[in-house]
Amino acid sequence: MASNRKLLVLPGDGIGPEVVREVLRVVDWMAKKRSVSFELQEGLAGGASYDLHGTPLTDETMADAVDADAVLFGSVGGPKYDDLPFELKPERGLLRLRKEMDLFANLRPAMVFDAMADSSSLKKEFVSGLDILILRELTGGIYFAEPRGIELLPDGTKKGYDTNLYTTPEIERIGRVAIDMARKRRGKITSVEKSNVMMSGVLWREVMTDLFAAEAQDLETEHMYADNCGMQLVRNPKQFDVIVTDNLFGDMLSDCAAMLTGSLGMLPSASLGAVDETTGKRHALYEPVHGSAPDIAGKSLANPIAELLSFSMALRYSFDMSDDADMIDAAIERVLATGKRTADIMQDGMTAVSTEGMMDSILGELDKAV
Repeated sequence: MASNRKLLVLPGDGIGPEVVREVLRVVDWMAKKRSVSFELQEGLAGGASYDLHGTPLTDETMADAVDADAVLFGSVGGPKYDDLPFELKPERGLLRLRKEMDLFANLRPAMVFDAMADSSSLKKEFVSGLDILILRELTGGIYFAEPRGIELLPDGTKKGYDTNLYTTPEIERIGRVAIDMARKRRGKITSVEKSNVMMSGVLWREVMTDLFAAEAQDLETEHMYADNCGMQLVRNPKQFDVIVTDNLFGDMLSDCAAMLTGSLGMLPSASLGAVDETTGKRHALYEPVHGSAPDIAGKSLANPIAELLSFSMALRYSFDMSDDADMIDAAIERVLATGKRTADIMQDGMTAVSTEGMMDSILGELDKAV
């Protein structure tokens, strides 16, 4: 991997700037206490970019993202942008980043810290020790394929339509990422689709079946319909290790899995491209699963842990710094064990802290680790 550690920071909208600001305190801490520096560049995306430039992502920022070793992203969107034309909505900036950087593999871990096992909506015994990875195909499928649109019919009514389309190479490459991840984890892959009712699902199952037979004979593999997978996630989530699925189902199932942990504010994600065989570099974008939460923006209520864990994933996958990532993850675990909680994960008997207060505590634990 590239060694110059060029990090583009795109805070975005809502609580994005707040949680990103707190994570940059950890970046500063690493420079002072670990002698690890990053070449930081900050840009605008989403509504913040539209407000200044009239577009959710400028060509210049897109070029900066391609040039960076990793992009640390906050969040986009908010009600003030609801009436914008579709192509100008804040979310289109993020979708452009994903598409033009070819970030086809979205990794969404759902982990339950020991101190958070009581926060889940499920009984503690179902989620204690939970550690699953949902691998979502991110650049194809129904969010991008054509034709799509809304048409006026002769009788005055309308029809809206989208296309779910996948090719063999698209399915194979996300399948190979699943194989690689499963070998680094517990050795099980669940491929998810709806081959009982969708032709794209039929192809998905056929390609995955052939790929597993050829390249994953050392792993436990299975196929599951998406609706059953959703049910199984709330029935017995610990049966899963790596779940690999398409864009639409991955979007829904990863949010379902996120709530098993107690809060969207706790969960990170990584969106990865293919490794360049010449340079060893891969495009990558790291962002929390939670949205912009405009209702709490500016109130110091946001949980910075998902953004920090996203940075931790960047250390692992873009900068080959797993030891530093482990140190950050362990510091978070210790703070949660002391009972510190932001509003989204507050429980009876725990100590309420602000966004800044949570990071103060994490930095304090990091100080003890060096």
